[in-house]
This record gives sequence, structure tokens and C-alpha cells, in this order.
Amino acid sequence: MLTEILPFRFELDTIAIAGASLWSLALYLGLSKVNEWVIEQLNRWFNFAERSLYTSQSEFEKTRKARESQNSFYASLFSIVPFLVVGALCNWVLEISLGQSWGISTGILACMGAGIYELGRRNGESSD
Repeated sequence: MLTEILPFRFELDTIAIAGASLWSLALYLGLSKVNEWVIEQLNRWFNFAERSLYTSQSEFEKTRKARESQNSFYASLFSIVPFLVVGALCNWVLEISLGQSWGISTGILACMGAGIYELGRRNGESSD
């Protein structure tokens, strides 16, 4: 269907996309403190950037709560991007060094390990 709309063909390497996605999920789960820091920084930047769009203080304060909630949502959504980049890099290094199938295999193992680590970390935080 896409080839009917576009006048050219392009190939997507589905194995690379799957491997990069698995690795980014593993990094997102395993580095939860870094994830929280990235969300906080993006939220601060979105709030700062949006403040510069308003000329009057009263108009800015009128819709502040809704905009901050929206910026918080966007920050949590865009916090995935650095992990996708690093996950794609991890997958690429594994594919070059070990072969194409190892990126997905080790990505699955990394996801399981990061998930177990995150569950243990949250359990440890709740018991303290």
C-alpha cells in the first residue's frame, strides 16, 4: 500500500528495529534514575520554552496548571528518544561484533534482567 502512494521504495530492517526497541526498553527500565532525570530536564525546558511565548503575566497564570500538565506528558513521551538512540547503538554494536541474531537475543535477556532489577529496586524502596 505504501508503494502505491510513494514513487520510490525503501527497505526497513525489521530485525534492527526490533533489536533497537528491545535494547531501548531494557535501558529505559534499567536506568530509571536517569530516566527520571531526563523527564525532569525536558519538563523544565518545555515550561521555560512555553513561558517565552506569553507576553502578559495574567494570561500565563490563567492556563498554567493545564500547560504544566501537558508539558509533563510531553516530557515523559519524549524521554524515550535518548533511550531509542542508545538502544539502537547497542544493537548496532552487537550486530557488528556477534552477528544479526544476537542483538535480539541479548535484548530479550537485557529486558528480563532490567525488569527484574526494577521490580527489586521498587520493592526495596517501598520497604524502607
